[in-house]
Amino acid sequence: MHLLQTVFQFLDYCDEIGFSLRADGKVKRITDVPGLPAEKDLVVQAAKLLAQHIDNFPGVDIDIRKQIPMGGGLGGGSSDAATVLLVLNSLCKNQLSVEQLAEAGLQLGADVPFFVRGFACWAEGVGEKIQPVELREPWFVVLDPGVHVSTAEVFSHSDLTRSSPLTTIAAFLEGGGRNDCEPVVRKQYPEIASAMQWLSEFSPAKLTGTGACVFAEFGTHEQALSVFKQIPEEYKGFIARGLNRSPFSTF
Repeated sequence: MHLLQTVFQFLDYCDEIGFSLRADGKVKRITDVPGLPAEKDLVVQAAKLLAQHIDNFPGVDIDIRKQIPMGGGLGGGSSDAATVLLVLNSLCKNQLSVEQLAEAGLQLGADVPFFVRGFACWAEGVGEKIQPVELREPWFVVLDPGVHVSTAEVFSHSDLTRSSPLTTIAAFLEGGGRNDCEPVVRKQYPEIASAMQWLSEFSPAKLTGTGACVFAEFGTHEQALSVFKQIPEEYKGFIARGLNRSPFSTF
């Protein structure tokens, strides 16, 4: 865990998860996810965590189809974990409140409470202190440079700025904030620096947390699509709209 100030907003882009209740209390992931053993998958950990907090947990088979790049800084694993908490709690007659789910989810990751609550927010502390914010809902072009960034290495790097003054929500909304991790990541990962340079030719590119994905915002779908069609072959990517309410919030 580390102290932070950050803003979270949703993307209308997601993985797909299927659930089938069992009768023996066991949690099983029934699909293979390359490079991610089931015991380390947050969806499995989330199901087992919920089982500790509710009565008569029936067990569940989980089928997951990944679309969000893993290790890209987009919160795919945390989003999936929050979805598991919300869905299984509903299937088990809503024994926990949303706030109880968010509190439990913090054990899985600092951004899990954000995905549980379902609204764009300003976050502080280790991610548990959140306040709703209304942001623009632009279209984003997201690039995946195809490298893996070690968050632990970034936060322990000697070049990382550790004395940045605290800011406010108003200052962020006016100036767009900054990412103290970006200079370190750009220096350590030239592929990311190159992707940011290319994308910045169309709109200022930013880093997703510690990366590895980079993104830029556009006012319309047509503008984003025009840039997306020009992405160099060495990058993967997608376009998606930013949302202030989770697509899952109506569940």
